[in-house]
Amino acid sequence: MGAVVLSFPVLPAAPALAASAATIVAVRVWPASDYTRVTIESDRQLDAKSFMAANPDRLVIDIDGLELNAGLKELLGKVKPDDPYIAGVRVGQNQPRVVRIVLDLKQAVAPQVFTIEPVAAYKNRLVLDLHPTRERDPLLDLVREKEAAENAAAQSVNDALGELIGRIDRPETAASAAESAAIAAAPPPKPPAGAKIETPPPPSTPLKEVAPQMSQSRLDRLIVIAIDPGHGGEDPGAVGPSGLKEKDVVLAIGKKLRDRLNANPRIRVMMTRDADFFVPLGERVRKARRVQADLFVSIHADAFITPKARGASVFALSTSGASSTAARWMADKENAADVIGGVNSQAVKDAGVLRAMLDMSTSAQIKDSLKLGGEVLGQIGKVGKLHKSSVEQAGFAVLKAPDVPSILVETAFISNPEEEAKLRDPEYQDDLVKALATGIARYFAKNPPLAARHRAL
Repeated sequence: MGAVVLSFPVLPAAPALAASAATIVAVRVWPASDYTRVTIESDRQLDAKSFMAANPDRLVIDIDGLELNAGLKELLGKVKPDDPYIAGVRVGQNQPRVVRIVLDLKQAVAPQVFTIEPVAAYKNRLVLDLHPTRERDPLLDLVREKEAAENAAAQSVNDALGELIGRIDRPETAASAAESAAIAAAPPPKPPAGAKIETPPPPSTPLKEVAPQMSQSRLDRLIVIAIDPGHGGEDPGAVGPSGLKEKDVVLAIGKKLRDRLNANPRIRVMMTRDADFFVPLGERVRKARRVQADLFVSIHADAFITPKARGASVFALSTSGASSTAARWMADKENAADVIGGVNSQAVKDAGVLRAMLDMSTSAQIKDSLKLGGEVLGQIGKVGKLHKSSVEQAGFAVLKAPDVPSILVETAFISNPEEEAKLRDPEYQDDLVKALATGIARYFAKNPPLAARHRAL
């Protein structure tokens, strides 16, 4: 989709005004099915006003105190054709010191435009978040995904059976009969000297011809696991000595774990993010609760103040202080993700209600979380070194779903050069995923899911 520059006349700015204009440091676009984020980073805070226009749908943003420059023109090429929300971008000098950005939209959106003060490696940020006007039902998505997989498997079997039946029913001509007789009479070819003769495996039992529809009873029996790859988008997480980003490696591990768990017909996995975009901590908890998850597993690969720190850890929630100084340090670091990633505080209508919801975690939830953590920790210990031999506890905000057993897994210290190399290795990732899946399976073997899905679809 081509982007077109608006045909606004470029007005010369007075030297004094131009000298005081803000400088664009970077422009970034983070497309995702959940929402698309556009970030404009500058050396000083930008003053922006925005409005929606219809026929066709578009978002118009006027930025005061800014001159059109190469940094903003970069935005034209950063929007990809497969972006779910943005069809194209136009940028022009609307007035002296006022730049207008027009985002042509593929669908109606509920935009959020806000600023973030400098934090971590970032300077001032102007953020444009494009959310859908109607949020998808994540539990219904899981059910449809499961039905589609079952139907595809059944169709594959039907195609194979249909081909076999077609061969049996096909009328045989005299020529084909003679050819078949010749083939049957011919001796089998001799294998080359030294060749290994393999016996073909027995045919597998065919699946049912038509996959049954997802009934409420089957939905009730479905095990839903929320996998939460930490960080993402504007928040890279920890960065290893060679530049490996935590957000990338935990997303790769999370996807592999999802695929392994989804191979079980009774399990469906909901990922809090399946691409490189930012998800606030509270939103991760809300996503797990919306699908009425039976478990929540947050995956991380943190850094420490010294590169010598090594080993995996598993954490559960604590409402009465951390189990160690390191656990408290980890929790404080992870809980700062919202500040770095960039949360629109104005979008939270009632922050007091949100905090109250996140503080309803029960002792039963923590007890189950410790059981889950123990099983997972025992399996991870077979893959590599453990940082602590027992499940630790701290006030991690992402573990505060009051009705979902939740753990946070620190797979390794990415700040350690040896462990960073392991995290980059696909085989080590596979071993880690197998350990996580085995730990989860052992937990369910001893603690079957209690609650059915609480609502019909």
